[in-house]
Amino acid sequence: MTAMPAVARMTAEEFLALPEHELRGAELIGGELVMDPPILRHQLISSEILFEIMAWTRGEPGRGLASIELAVRIGDRDVYQPDLVWYRAERAPERDDRPPYPVPDLCVEVRSPSTWRYDVGAKKSGYERRWLPELWLVDTAADVVLVFRRSKPDAPRFDVALELTRGDTLTSPLLADFTIALSALFGE
Repeated sequence: MTAMPAVARMTAEEFLALPEHELRGAELIGGELVMDPPILRHQLISSEILFEIMAWTRGEPGRGLASIELAVRIGDRDVYQPDLVWYRAERAPERDDRPPYPVPDLCVEVRSPSTWRYDVGAKKSGYERRWLPELWLVDTAADVVLVFRRSKPDAPRFDVALELTRGDTLTSPLLADFTIALSALFGE
């Protein structure tokens, strides 16, 4: 039997001190450096959601800030880089702020084959512990969006769970009048 080397654990501070080019596409989950370059389907769906949320934010003043892959510190050994984040206007980081960024109001994670287990497990739990109001997990393998949200700001857990399929429309109480038809998102 061959001995396997132990995975070196890293703190959030050590992770955030890495050169910026090493942080692209990397996350720290439970102290472990996780990297997974996305495939085209992932990028197309992420881009479509970003486009729709950015169009919505620009539709009226005060609709907040949407961005991709910002380093969000969740704990001493956890720094996630959600595929997409949205902040209410009064909570949005400034343009020149440096990481880590505060927990957003909405996170979107799009399935990557090798990291989906983190999205539905450790990362969902981490977001919930840090009081994220709403999480969208986009399962590109099943053409489903899993929505987890709090029914009210002080709800201690995600107490609303929805499974939206191709025929449904994605909306959020955080984003007034925002909609995405999932048939268009996943392709006809």
